[in-house]
Amino acid sequence: MLVLTRRKDEEIIINDNISIKVLSVKGNRVRLGVEAPDDVSVNRSEIRKLVQQFEVECVPVQGCGL
Repeated sequence: MLVLTRRKDEEIIINDNISIKVLSVKGNRVRLGVEAPDDVSVNRSEIRKLVQQFEVECVPVQGCGL
């Protein structure tokens, strides 16, 4: 894991096409802005885990052979 220190209005650039900017810092809360291409999925980890937990795999139903 790469650990970086950033201040308000400073950015991190990933792969020349994704930028993460510190918008504000209040106490222990940090607001980040993310700019990424439309084909890049950006989500909070807790949302991703929740979606993965409730994903249902589609399995074709086989006939009963009658």
